[in-house]
Amino acid sequence: MEIEAFAPAKINLALHVTGRRGDGYHLLDSLVVFLDVGDRLHARPENDLRLRVTGPHAGGVPTGGDNLVLRAAGLLAGPAGPKDAAGADLVLDKRLPPASGIGGGSSDAAAALRALSALWGRPLPAPEAALALGSDVPACLMARPLRLRGIGERLEPLANLPAFAMVLANPRIETPTPAVFSALARRENPPLPANLPPLPDAAALAAFLAAQRNDLEPAATALCPPVAAGLAALAALPGCLLARMSGSGATCFGLFADRAAAQAAAQRLAHTLPGWWIADGAPWADGMPLPATAQAT
Repeated sequence: MEIEAFAPAKINLALHVTGRRGDGYHLLDSLVVFLDVGDRLHARPENDLRLRVTGPHAGGVPTGGDNLVLRAAGLLAGPAGPKDAAGADLVLDKRLPPASGIGGGSSDAAAALRALSALWGRPLPAPEAALALGSDVPACLMARPLRLRGIGERLEPLANLPAFAMVLANPRIETPTPAVFSALARRENPPLPANLPPLPDAAALAAFLAAQRNDLEPAATALCPPVAAGLAALAALPGCLLARMSGSGATCFGLFADRAAAQAAAQRLAHTLPGWWIADGAPWADGMPLPATAQAT
């Protein structure tokens, strides 16, 4: 028996930092979507728990106890440890660049929870328990369009987003999230509107998002100047409706009306930004068929 779980890229369409709690956690108001480009996790029965990492971005990914996949396995196994759950042989095909603002590690952890839940016959943890693995893990467990508030524990499904596609661009430079938050000039910012307006198509979505922000973008650009070049190159692509950075960067995205336009733009961008990680994607939700191939090149 082998279980395969998909770990989709998480994209922040907008990310407003609205404050900081006394314990140091930042408060957010964000719109997130998940794309059909991402990592894959394969799980097979085994007496012990072990992890191998393969794929173009395997280098530098830890395989010890600090790996989020193994931490997720430990959470699901419970206090008795993985032997109580019969163990597993885990293989993570790492297609997303690490520390890139698209939730790769958190999505991998959520994929591990889904795969091992099926393999071990155990229920998925409650969102508040998954939050112990990272603020993005509860959202990644849902893997559908969401409004995320608080530190990641307040999740509201979004049902009115239109069809669209994206091009992703990352300069292959890691931007650790703590460093970006530390560089924030302002931590008390206005939230998103209380209610989203009608969004009949991708153009309407882009117009709405253009009036919103990613409050981490200036700090990330200061730490990683190529972000500015990525945003400019995306904005110059034919058919690009909006260019913005996702999460804490350095991945930037361009919003397009459909997949064909995004695919053509991705091919063009690969010539404009040689050496960058480039991918095109469309919205994906847990329960949809797994994408045939990863889009990263």
